[in-house]
Amino acid sequence: MTRPKHLPLLIGANALLAMLSLTACQQAKDAGTAVAVAPVASAKAVPELATVDPDMRGVLLALQALDPKPLGTVPPVEARRQPTPADAVKRVLQEQGKSTAPEPVKSVRNFTIKGPAGPIPARIYAPTGAAQGSPLPLIVYYHGGGWVIADIDTYDASERAIANQAGAIVVAINYRQAPEHKFPAAHEDALAAYQWALANARSIGGDPKRVAVVGESAGGNLAVAVSMLARSHGLPLPVHEVAIYPIAGTDLNTPSYIENATAMPLNKPAMAWFFNNYLRGPADMKNPLIDLVNAPDLAGLPPTTIVTDQVDPLRSEGQTLAQKLQTAGVPVASRYYPGVTHEFFGMGAVVAKAKEAEAFVGSQLRSAFAHDSLSPSSKPSGVATP
Repeated sequence: MTRPKHLPLLIGANALLAMLSLTACQQAKDAGTAVAVAPVASAKAVPELATVDPDMRGVLLALQALDPKPLGTVPPVEARRQPTPADAVKRVLQEQGKSTAPEPVKSVRNFTIKGPAGPIPARIYAPTGAAQGSPLPLIVYYHGGGWVIADIDTYDASERAIANQAGAIVVAINYRQAPEHKFPAAHEDALAAYQWALANARSIGGDPKRVAVVGESAGGNLAVAVSMLARSHGLPLPVHEVAIYPIAGTDLNTPSYIENATAMPLNKPAMAWFFNNYLRGPADMKNPLIDLVNAPDLAGLPPTTIVTDQVDPLRSEGQTLAQKLQTAGVPVASRYYPGVTHEFFGMGAVVAKAKEAEAFVGSQLRSAFAHDSLSPSSKPSGVATP
């Protein structure tokens, strides 16, 4: 399908960063600041076992038994082959004598999107019960992994749950990863996928006027950054954005970083490792596409749903992002889940609170697709905190 004339060409690295010139002085000031890397925590240390709920505890014990090496002790190529929380969920299901088959959806199809540096691998999920004929809402989904590890296979459970809960087509992409591809490579690919969705929605049964962006962790950062870039470059905005425990800041000394410095599956040393691999230098730590909570202008972004959890170094910045978006006049629904850890979303097969979070995100998206705004019952009176 040809690109509609109103859509600009894919934004390259220089144009993508043009919106950031107003931060140049601050970036120069911080150019000599290195990312502090704390001592690598042992994968054997699981201090949160005493505080998480029983479902989550089972997953953490299973992950510990799979014995992944701490991030930062192995090169990225090897880190991508390590056991993941998704593998731990399958192990729990096996121990419970349950099927490890993925959640059924109507269809799954692999394809590629034309990206700024070559083809972008992508996957289309059609939700169960999707009727023929009427176009469905469309979600562009960005997986987590600190822009360094993981892929759409790792997050397959999330992608399927979101498709079914939202009643929407999900387009998930494998963006370029670091250190082979430094910032802003993943952000460029994320934007390219969103532009592709706007231009080609009808060809896959989607509605180009009902496109949302959703992401987890690093993908949550990408989802919000794509909305910022769409606003800056005059693209149609997503009707909604969902950031699930997003990387929203670069301060490694927030209350949740201090509290979860050695947590599992994500901790402070791992986040420092991610930043060191993806960012080109210290100045990128202040880039508004990375440091969302300190972006100079969050006004005019789409209605937003933010999910945070207890045992997670990213909790504080996710809640700060929710507060700053609200201050900027953006409708925000924020929900905090105690007793679970980073990566809990998508574990609905074994973690009850994950199932709750999947249903919450799905309801927010359904409301956005139906009304192009948060439903009255979803509008919070304030931002939830621990």
